Amino acid sequence: MAYFQVDGLVKYFGGLAAVNGVSFEVGQGEIFGLIGPNGSGKTTTFNMISGYHRPTSGRVLFQGREIHRLPTHKICHLGIGRTFQVVKPLGRMTVLDNVIAAAYSRVSTHHKAREEALKVIDFCGLMPVKDVLAKALPIAGRKRLEITRAMATRPALLLLDETAAGLNPSELVEAIDLIRKIRANGTTIIIIEHIMHVIMTISDRIHAINFGQTIAEGTPKEVAANQAVIEAYLGTDYA
Repeated sequence: MAYFQVDGLVKYFGGLAAVNGVSFEVGQGEIFGLIGPNGSGKTTTFNMISGYHRPTSGRVLFQGREIHRLPTHKICHLGIGRTFQVVKPLGRMTVLDNVIAAAYSRVSTHHKAREEALKVIDFCGLMPVKDVLAKALPIAGRKRLEITRAMATRPALLLLDETAAGLNPSELVEAIDLIRKIRANGTTIIIIEHIMHVIMTISDRIHAINFGQTIAEGTPKEVAANQAVIEAYLGTDYA
């Protein structure tokens, strides 16, 4: 039994198939990359996994249980957390209060939520700015806060949607280090990323899609050498 599986996922918006028959399995403790051109169906796939969209057909299974008909909060309670491509922290609240709000998904009192939030903030390296308003953070800080809020839900499986976008080279190194630290702490990760250095560096395996359909899957080296991936996404310069 696969730890996590999507099986024949299809999602139509009107007459358009945004995702059309995508299937893959992710092992526990794996970092699994999901790549493809803009509009290829990656975030729609995340939205179906996390309950924001109901699949037109197909299944999503987590630890052997079908979850694709469940609402988002129940999927979160089962242990699936996510970040969003466009980060929208609660700007007039501090970093700490943003994470406390997320921690309430797992605990029922303010004391426990604050305790959990401080633990996660420390783990993710935001303790020096915990009392700063979220709107005052630079892009790298807001991206890290997005991950921290997701981690406050105690995910066993974490979906990361373009967490490296907009970061400078030193910030990219820090982002890679944090993702590896999260995996080392026992969290399985599925990551969407357009920065090839990041996805090729951290992923154990990569699944490539185009026009909503699978075009390749394998190790980073195998996917980078795949002709369909080169033509649809990477380009000959990368190859």
